[in-house]
Amino acid sequence: MKSMRICYLANAASVHTVRWVKYFIEKGHEVHIVSFEEATIKGATMHILKLPVLVKNATFALKLALVFQIYILLRRIKPDVVHAHYVTNYGLFSALSNCKPFVLTAWGSDILTVPGERFLSKIKRLISKLVLSRTDLVTCDAEHMKAALNQLGVQKNKIVLIFFGVDTKKFCPRQKSDVLEKKFGIGDAPVVISLRNLEPLYDVESLVKSIPLVLREVPKSKFIIAGRGSEEHRLKELAESLGVSSSVNFIGFVPNDELPQYLNSVDVYVSTSLSDAGIAASTAEAMACGLPVIVTDVADNRKWVTDGENGFVVLGKAPEILAEKIIYLLKNEHIRKHFGEANRHIIEERNNYYKEMKKMETLYTELIRRRRK
Repeated sequence: MKSMRICYLANAASVHTVRWVKYFIEKGHEVHIVSFEEATIKGATMHILKLPVLVKNATFALKLALVFQIYILLRRIKPDVVHAHYVTNYGLFSALSNCKPFVLTAWGSDILTVPGERFLSKIKRLISKLVLSRTDLVTCDAEHMKAALNQLGVQKNKIVLIFFGVDTKKFCPRQKSDVLEKKFGIGDAPVVISLRNLEPLYDVESLVKSIPLVLREVPKSKFIIAGRGSEEHRLKELAESLGVSSSVNFIGFVPNDELPQYLNSVDVYVSTSLSDAGIAASTAEAMACGLPVIVTDVADNRKWVTDGENGFVVLGKAPEILAEKIIYLLKNEHIRKHFGEANRHIIEERNNYYKEMKKMETLYTELIRRRRK
């Protein structure tokens, strides 16, 4: 395949951006990244957008003043394709630069309902429609996002499902790691892990409330709660008030490179999120490592988890139901193994990073070919 010059407008500090662009760098394509966030990505040419000192705490409106700067920059780079991530910021800057072909990836919160509001705000909706009307191709990672994009005026034949994908070489079943024993003194106890941020949206409170119920049936069980957020102190206090602090470890942020060893040292993965765009990255990574998963009945979770076949789908804010499913899995090793094997197969077939990026590479090539006709 002939080498392409690809320019991404995206958050360069995001692990999702880094993983996306690394594939194309490793395939020998020339990659440029235009971003407000400073980062270094080996093999990519970085173009960091800097605001004048007087407007360092710039509002979104002030950042729009950089549109001309981006316009000039893109004409200097002369990319074969421009790809923006996130509709209402980098997508808008790309749309206003009028550089073609223009690919846009919606992340979810940029096009779905705003928290506290029933529908997108009028301004956000107008911006989204403007940006999307100028695209040549739009990607997203969930069926309900495809429907939302269609409602915003994007023709169905311009929308393609491309999952961010799991690095199935990195996230795979391995011999049980001793990381929990070394760091937290957890030996042979059965372990449940949560990797969602400690914010109200992810309702980790329900998991904490389920712990006393689980301990009555499986007294030696331990819980690993990773992530940071505004709820951390309150959740620790809740665990203390429930008398389960000795069974819970709040371990903070875990770098992505360290996640495989954690996932290969636990028995069950739980996500209590009240909302997601598509399947959460951490859920897919847990499945790739061969873990049984318990997820809430939101977004596209039922497209990935069939209740009772490769995990369980539970109601949100229902600690009693959650506890029941955790207990069942902890008491039935053969079911955990069966669910885990099924999950590994699902991710390899349907959410494989290498397959998804190959699909994207083919789409870029086709767009460029059409443009040059």
